[in-house]
Amino acid sequence: MKVSRVYSAQVSGLSGVPISVETDVTTGVYSFVIVGLPDQSVAESKERVHAALKNSGYDSPKSRNHKLTVSLAPADIRKEGPVFDLAIAISYLVSVGDIKREDIEDFVFVGELSLMGELQPMKGALAIARAVSEVSKIKNKKIKLFLPKINSFEAALINDIQVYGVNNIKEVIEYLKNNLELIPTPLQEIKKKEHHYPDIGEVKGQALAKRALTIAAAGGHNICLYGPPGTGKTMLAKAFTGILPSLSFEESLEVTGIHSIAGADKDIISHPPLRAPHHTSSYVSIIGGGSVPKPGEITLAHRGVLFLDEFPEHDSKTLEAMREPLEDGIVRISRARGSEVFPAEFILLAAMNPCPCGYMGSKVKDCTCKPHDIERYQRKVSGPIMDRIDLWVFVQNIAYEELSKKGDDIKVSPKLREDIVSARIFSKSRNENLKIKNKLNKNYTGKELHSVAALGESEVATLNRLANQLNISPRAYHRMQRVARTIADLEGSEKVTENHILEAFQYRPKLNIH
Repeated sequence: MKVSRVYSAQVSGLSGVPISVETDVTTGVYSFVIVGLPDQSVAESKERVHAALKNSGYDSPKSRNHKLTVSLAPADIRKEGPVFDLAIAISYLVSVGDIKREDIEDFVFVGELSLMGELQPMKGALAIARAVSEVSKIKNKKIKLFLPKINSFEAALINDIQVYGVNNIKEVIEYLKNNLELIPTPLQEIKKKEHHYPDIGEVKGQALAKRALTIAAAGGHNICLYGPPGTGKTMLAKAFTGILPSLSFEESLEVTGIHSIAGADKDIISHPPLRAPHHTSSYVSIIGGGSVPKPGEITLAHRGVLFLDEFPEHDSKTLEAMREPLEDGIVRISRARGSEVFPAEFILLAAMNPCPCGYMGSKVKDCTCKPHDIERYQRKVSGPIMDRIDLWVFVQNIAYEELSKKGDDIKVSPKLREDIVSARIFSKSRNENLKIKNKLNKNYTGKELHSVAALGESEVATLNRLANQLNISPRAYHRMQRVARTIADLEGSEKVTENHILEAFQYRPKLNIH
């Protein structure tokens, strides 16, 4: 018997981390000790490994009266979850000589074992595959990754490793002992999944709101729809995701990896995700956190849309915590047991009523709210949060004659999506010419705006006059300039004109607060 070493991996934060599994076996009274900062689910592996080997037809440590010490390294990283079961079992069999492979360190084993030896579905397969890929590049050879078959198609999106999806531990052992033929899971291509979003044309009227949503989608701008109940705000919000361009391959890998780790989606994500937490959702569920930092809804909305209906009804602490993510595209979670930085580059789409009863500004029903109730309600959305929302659109009641008109069968969303894709391509080309890192328009720095949205004297005068009229902050000033740049992109215009600035101006908030 000898000390053996095999490799496994786990998810830490939103990344995969390679873990070495060393096993020392001696003869004596049976004992099974796992060291290396394991949590309870890792400590319970010894029972699962014993039963899985026994029920798969192999001798287990308990039946042989072996004393095992299993070390999971590096020891300063907390080991969480049952994904080390397969690696521990294989390491034991290598240590006692049942498996003889000179190349055993060129394999990575990940998976939880059932008592019958079957591999259970796991979270974070893509993140683990990416970590294995980094090791593969360092070793300059293709590492073979064994993991549950149901997760192998996700892991096979990474093309510089060999992925083997297996159903049970017996398949792994027979492959290693007798070279049982196993076919690697082929490299996967991300196939566009059919998404069924309402067509934006199904909402009658609301031309201004549709125009604003098109601008928001083209430049990645945050937007708020406000108005009386029943005017189509929620339906417009649901249709918004349908006009966004599909994700690129790298973006799809990034988003799929996040959702895989969170266990939120088992499919490969090719379209920007839509997350719509209820207004009673907790701070941690939206922002992220916990004793061991975990991602929240704003991270699950990365590269997509975070829809907050009943915007002022959300907890004020939660809304204020969004300031940094809306500005920086990341959220930093610090706890006693560790710190994590999670991506949070999303489009905030908020919907709200203008007052508690909802009918302030309505043409069909009088508002019954008292002035101080309206002020208290609107002040739930603070000035700094309002500053970070680029477009504010009042969604008015539609005339009954408009509602009764028969609609046509022509879908509007595909045409708007084409316009948005064209605007983003136009923006990308400009960024390349100016040697600016490609980014959505909402992320341009103040310095970059001087290059991408250079203004003439008359345009500067118009922008300054409007800014003085609203008494806006420097942040809002630049946001208005970014919106004007996006409007120009939708028209294919190299120059930002006064008309673009005037249109951007009409989307500034007109609520009587702050």
